[in-house]
Parts: sequence; structure tokens; C-alpha cells
Amino acid sequence: MTESAAVLIRIPTPLRTYTAGADMVAVSGDNVADALTALGRQHPGILERVLDERGELRPFVNVYLGSANIRSLEGLGTPLEMDDILAIIPAVAGTIPR
Repeated sequence: MTESAAVLIRIPTPLRTYTAGADMVAVSGDNVADALTALGRQHPGILERVLDERGELRPFVNVYLGSANIRSLEGLGTPLEMDDILAIIPAVAGTIPR
């Protein structure tokens, strides 16, 4: 059995109340789902804001591995390598002022 990859997850400002203000959290995981689960174990309450009741990404939340949206890769099953960086990006809604 191989050791899980150590990765960093960038936390958006609205979710930092769950991470005591931390903007980056180190976790381990073989894939994105594992990494998010580890994040949820370390910081209770945050996972429910990212995943829905079925364990899928909420429609208004995107997760990027580098510059690629995981939805265009293998979704939550996207494999991770040592030192990868994931970024949780909540969708921004509204109008742009003129």
C-alpha cells in the first residue's frame, strides 16, 4: 500500500471561519475526494459547504487542481500527487456595476 499524497487546499475567505482563519490547509489523500474528506475531519463543518448530501460537489462550488477544474478531469476521483495544490472556489453571482 502506498502512502497518500500530501497536498495543500486553498480555502476561500467565506470558508475560513471553519479553518480558524487559515487560507491553506495541508491534508493527505490519493484523490480529491480523499483530500476533501481529510479537510472535513480536520475542520468540522466545512465539508458540508463543499459537498451535498450525496457527497457530490455543490453546483456553486468549483475545485481546481492547478489551473484545471476537477469537473473537466475525473471529478472527485481525480488522482493527486505529492505537493499538488487544490483550490476551493465558490461561484460568484450577481451583476457587475457599471
